[in-house]
Amino acid sequence: MPVIEFTALPLPHYIRAGYSVAGPGRKHPGRYAIGEFDLLVVAQGCLFIGEEDRQYEVAEGCALILRPDLRHYPTAGCREKTVSYWLHFHTAGSWRMADGEGGDVSAGPDDAPAPGRTFRMQKFRIRVPQFSRLAQPAKMYELLRQLVALERDSHLHWVRWEQQLLFQQALMMLAAGADARSPRPGAVVADQAASYLRKHYRERLTAKDLGEALNFHPVYIARCMKRQFGCSPMEYLMHYRLDQAKLLLLQTDLPVGRIAQEVGFQQPAYFTACFVKSEGVTPREYRRRFLQYPGAAGFDPNPTTSGGGK
Repeated sequence: MPVIEFTALPLPHYIRAGYSVAGPGRKHPGRYAIGEFDLLVVAQGCLFIGEEDRQYEVAEGCALILRPDLRHYPTAGCREKTVSYWLHFHTAGSWRMADGEGGDVSAGPDDAPAPGRTFRMQKFRIRVPQFSRLAQPAKMYELLRQLVALERDSHLHWVRWEQQLLFQQALMMLAAGADARSPRPGAVVADQAASYLRKHYRERLTAKDLGEALNFHPVYIARCMKRQFGCSPMEYLMHYRLDQAKLLLLQTDLPVGRIAQEVGFQQPAYFTACFVKSEGVTPREYRRRFLQYPGAAGFDPNPTTSGGGK
């Protein structure tokens, strides 16, 4: 499987990200030499994409990086509802395609000291598989969720800085996926718990329910998720429910009370209180703000492809 090898420093840098929902029959858009790397991560369903003479089926839990210098195109429409994240990035340094066998990872002549200086810039290689099955998909989804959520404030310097840090974490996860190392047992439990919460977010869930589903003690699951995601299972569930609510606010004209029920809240008033605490505005204000300014939050109000809003 091809590997994309970056020379660092400088590090690859984040440009923008988004989230898309495509219905059956929708296709990823065809483009030629867009000048940026395009990372696609599928959280549900499957995207069918070609790049020059290679064709890929990017299923749930898989990631694909499209090159900035080649043509990519849809090979088929989605067969089911397909949920995906997209992320554009690039590098000011050199990069090349390599095989997946490892080989020489020394930096060679790039380590030469700059004129007038005696120290050497310690450059290194970053090797990222072009196509991969994620070892920890839920953790990757959470990183991308945070990146997309920050898009609404991306004009702020500190937000751009935070986005760059989150992107480097995502890149490290992709690079680690190329290694033979297996994730820690605790990381596997955390990822299983996150996947279960995402699949059952519409239902009434307790820590006890989660423990019985995974056959682990709830305290152990909470400790694993805190280490892996920085939050408890119920906090993770709350974040995910609110993200789904934001999508429904932008993609449908459903009343707020109905949306609350659709994403697992039993009381609309409690849903509104949680939404205000997270976003600083009510659900109605959120809908009004971003429908007046399409794409301002990094979401496409009428997404049709994994490239929606790009």
